[in-house]
Amino acid sequence: MTDIDIPGSLSTPTIRSDWQAGRLAMQGDSYPENSYELFDQVIHWVRHFLTQEQRPLHLELALVYLNTSSVKAMMDIFDLLEEAFEAGREVSVTWHYDARNERIAELADEFREDCSYPFAITPAGT
Repeated sequence: MTDIDIPGSLSTPTIRSDWQAGRLAMQGDSYPENSYELFDQVIHWVRHFLTQEQRPLHLELALVYLNTSSVKAMMDIFDLLEEAFEAGREVSVTWHYDARNERIAELADEFREDCSYPFAITPAGT
């Protein structure tokens, strides 16, 4: 599977995957014109990794702002992780946030409430 390497812009996050390391990283703002187009390939990559590999998958997030359609896409990704975790897979999320931006920490916490797998929310730099 080809790794994802999408450079960020003012309205889209930087998205990078590392198949060999079992890692997917996203950072920046996410309010793209077409979130389906942006996140479809990410969802496909996660789904493919979880069906093809038995190694752990870790999401490393430093998202600053998400619009409604980006929130929906993230929910889809977290749902895939939840299904995999319930099936015995090792998955985890670490969401780094700027301590001055409590709003994104609250959003991350709302996501975490629906997840039974390890989901850490940490101030940036820790």
